[in-house]
Amino acid sequence: MVRRSPDNDRSTVARHATLPSPGPARGFLKIAGITLGVVLVAAIAVAAFVVTDYFNRFNEGAVSLEGAPEVEPPSISAYPGEFSMLIIGTDECGEVSTGLLAARCSEADGGILNDVNLLVHVSAEPRNVTVVSLPRDLMIPTPECTREDGSVASETSKTQINSIYQNAGMSCVAKSVTELTGIEIPFAAKIDFDGVMEVTDAIGGVEVCIGGEGIRDEHTSIDWEPGLRTVSGYEALQFIRTRHGVGDESDMARVSNQQQYMSRLVKKIMSDEVLSDPGKVLGLADTIVDNIDPSDELGNPIRLAQLALSIKDVPFSEFVFLQYPVLTDPDDTNRVVPNRDAAASIWDALKAGQPVQLTGNVSNNGGVELMEPAPGADAEVPATNPPATDSPATDAPAPRATLDSAISGQTAEQETCANGKQR
Repeated sequence: MVRRSPDNDRSTVARHATLPSPGPARGFLKIAGITLGVVLVAAIAVAAFVVTDYFNRFNEGAVSLEGAPEVEPPSISAYPGEFSMLIIGTDECGEVSTGLLAARCSEADGGILNDVNLLVHVSAEPRNVTVVSLPRDLMIPTPECTREDGSVASETSKTQINSIYQNAGMSCVAKSVTELTGIEIPFAAKIDFDGVMEVTDAIGGVEVCIGGEGIRDEHTSIDWEPGLRTVSGYEALQFIRTRHGVGDESDMARVSNQQQYMSRLVKKIMSDEVLSDPGKVLGLADTIVDNIDPSDELGNPIRLAQLALSIKDVPFSEFVFLQYPVLTDPDDTNRVVPNRDAAASIWDALKAGQPVQLTGNVSNNGGVELMEPAPGADAEVPATNPPATDSPATDAPAPRATLDSAISGQTAEQETCANGKQR
């Protein structure tokens, strides 16, 4: 064997070429490249684990919605076209709420009531979001429904909406709301007491406004002075549950106060404080997966991302929270029935994809009062206003649908305060 000299080792290199010199810059770039590769591989591995973990956890126990429209498979892009989602909040006591609401939880008869019922509609481009709250005391007819165990719940001519879940499940709530509104619902989700507390905690709390005399309500153990207050955990649950501490003490007054909370929750989630903090974003996603029971079509984290991408650029002026219009039930003054004539203006607007214009009060039952904007405060420019450019606008603003004056509500852009009272 011939032993090569150092000169022989370089014999395959052209004599006139400049040999690379292993300087410090080149060494750094090599190390940086290796490090970047390791980080990317690790990030992909972590992302794959997180998505797989979320999918397995979130999809477990997903509920099929009877008669729901077919939708396209999820993809990492904004959802094409319009869509609607039903969100119900139940009075279930979890591990945390049982410790806090021992008497309330022990006195429950075992039935689970869907006390909060929200129909969320997102239009096609240009996007706007309309959230319609259906009061728990609303009496409506229900269709025949197939329960999860395969048994059949008979149709009814008149049922209190908050009893539908315990009788026939989430699918039947969605089916009943579709028959009431004429809006098809492909997605639905359920959240309980513990879920409300966990979601609020995950984003660091929500600042709410307490006006009037302050809130004193022995039923929810609240004794709060007027002013701004950041609520999280148990206090968030107390705030959205209080009924006797706001307005005329009706369920409709409570709904108006819940709309204040939802409006401020939306603004907090979409703020830089949350979206620019990866830890909070991941924590919020983790909390949602652990605390929300989805329908089949919603039980996929990619679908959640797709729906979120659809509303990420919607201005607060185009997030509108409405209360379903009602009349006193002639058979029971403690219950209400649909005001179908007034409600028709909502459904006509949603089906036409139009943004809505409120003409009624922020609350018909005194649950909240509208705050005047601070002097000099800049209001957000509505999405329907054309952008300021040197060239003339080519797209006219989307026409607004004027809602019946019997419909109360607010936009997320508006600031409201709980109209508190001492009790």
